[in-house]
Amino acid sequence: MMPRELLREVSRSFYLSLRVLPAEVRPQISLAYLLARASDTVADTGIVARERRLELLRRMREGDFRGVPELAAGQAAPSERRLLESLDACAAELASLESADQALIRALLDTIISGQTFDLERFQAAAPGAPVALADGAELDRYAYMVAGCVGEFWTRLCAAHLPLFAAVDQEEMVRLGVRFGKGLQLVNILRDMAADLRLGRCYLPVPRPEALLDPARYPEVAEDYARWLDVAREHLDAGWRYALRIPPRLWRVRLACVWPIWIGLATIALLRRSNPLDATQRVMVPQWRVNLFLARSLLCARSDRLLNQTYEALCRASA
Repeated sequence: MMPRELLREVSRSFYLSLRVLPAEVRPQISLAYLLARASDTVADTGIVARERRLELLRRMREGDFRGVPELAAGQAAPSERRLLESLDACAAELASLESADQALIRALLDTIISGQTFDLERFQAAAPGAPVALADGAELDRYAYMVAGCVGEFWTRLCAAHLPLFAAVDQEEMVRLGVRFGKGLQLVNILRDMAADLRLGRCYLPVPRPEALLDPARYPEVAEDYARWLDVAREHLDAGWRYALRIPPRLWRVRLACVWPIWIGLATIALLRRSNPLDATQRVMVPQWRVNLFLARSLLCARSDRLLNQTYEALCRASA
């Protein structure tokens, strides 16, 4: 199986954005995603000792993928197993790219793996029933940059290198907004997956007694802080929206690749406002019919700021 044939299996909703990208940047961004997803799979392979995973991640940061495919047999999900088995093909494809593109992908992978390494080391004392929390908002913000905010920077620089219309936009501002865009998407994921992460011993929100959050009935104790982090996520996604609308309308494919995750993120925030995020029996997810509606609506108005804003503003009101 060729590496990019795995995208639909391992990228879930992000596959929509990858699929719509123009051909000039789709292969590089797709490959970067697969490599980052492979390193995430290494970090999450709990049947392998933490020290071994850290060593493999260190090697991957240095561009050495040897030993990683050996973890394939330990993956419960067939897609994750095939991803690790395809890592040699991914590495070969990386080596075939232009040197500038290789450098961007390697820099991205270096930052993402530093975040995954931080995760393994920061939560090494965590255990089911005894979660560990991040220290403060600054630590959460740093983590969000390492595993997602850096993707906004990579995306911006790669598009500028291959799409002249994109390069004509203020790149310093686009990088700043792109970083916040990535942070916002990551924060939505953290807030959505809070109950599951707590049961793995991880609490990404800086709270004084994370073990208390294992009881859904204790949600009122953190509801105010949780709502505040939802607000932070919305503010980051607003920066992402400014990013999307700065993309020239003629680059409608790149626009759509940014619009979709923002709309889905805001719809997720609206659902989280009405749920108990500590209840592990609930799985907050935007239904597929609504995602399909977003796709259809955006295709009709991708070149119109006014029409795009109508849906965005409605989603903002619902997620407030």
